[in-house]
Amino acid sequence: QVQVVESGGRLVQAGGSLRLSCEVSGRIRGLYAMAWFRQAQGTEREFVAAIGGSEGNTNYLDSVRGRFIISRDTTKAGDLAYLQMNSLKPEDTAVYYCAVRYVSYISTNAEQYNFWGQGTQVTVSS
Repeated sequence: QVQVVESGGRLVQAGGSLRLSCEVSGRIRGLYAMAWFRQAQGTEREFVAAIGGSEGNTNYLDSVRGRFIISRDTTKAGDLAYLQMNSLKPEDTAVYYCAVRYVSYISTNAEQYNFWGQGTQVTVSS
């Protein structure tokens, strides 16, 4: 079994920064891809950012590109991923989920991820 646990979400003022963390443990090996998705109240879950398992390539939602940075702790063979969020806007308010897929290449499709965390709430006040 694989466990995915997010942390770091909280209330922050517009223009501020937050760093979310995602810890993966359990029966998964290799250089798997990791991603962040978010879901605002009354909306569908949307892709935010992803990082590949082998070359560490990244992809971002257009509205967060240049403001958010996804990274992983390579010293732990990809067991930790982070989402550094800068210049936060009220429209970034959502529950943020970390997701893991068995393969190393990234996807923006939530259905292609195998394991999910419970989510962490990020609220940006205006």
